[in-house]
Amino acid sequence: MTSVSHASNSMIARVFPWKDYHTFVDVGTAQGDLAAQIALVNPHLRGFGFDLPQVALIFQQYAETLDIADRLTFVPGDFFKHDLPKTDVVLMGHILHDWDLATKKMLIRKAFDAIPSGGAIIVYDTIIDDDRSQNAFGLMMSLNMLIETSGGFDYTGADCKAWMKDAGFSAMRVEQLTGPDSMVIGIK
Repeated sequence: MTSVSHASNSMIARVFPWKDYHTFVDVGTAQGDLAAQIALVNPHLRGFGFDLPQVALIFQQYAETLDIADRLTFVPGDFFKHDLPKTDVVLMGHILHDWDLATKKMLIRKAFDAIPSGGAIIVYDTIIDDDRSQNAFGLMMSLNMLIETSGGFDYTGADCKAWMKDAGFSAMRVEQLTGPDSMVIGIK
């Protein structure tokens, strides 16, 4: 996931207004490149990587290699069974497209519950353009997810904003990242 996501992770670290926040959690962090890129560019932040316990060691080794282990902490957990860590910003990169609609909405709701008023959610995937005419990669990825998973699919920015609104978020917007990736931001 690091090689697939690195360019978008780096861009999120630079373009989101991190100066307004102090803590974040990368949900489904794996090796932790998203958390690492954010910490490298924003030394005032303290971050968490949330994932299954089996990936703790690779997350910790990666943070140590980049000399940011003092500001990044691994939190073991299963987002189906546990609450997300309480932070200012919840990030989900290439996570939602793995799941069916009910699970997507549940994860967004868990993010809403984890952040304070004024906090943010950042979801990024190969977001399909709203009229489904330009992001061919996103459309193909959606087909791929339907084949590989029991209910996963990619989605449009309008879809994700509607799910965020249903969970209680406001001031949603979609921003293009690199290649076929875009992020949807919602403010609580």
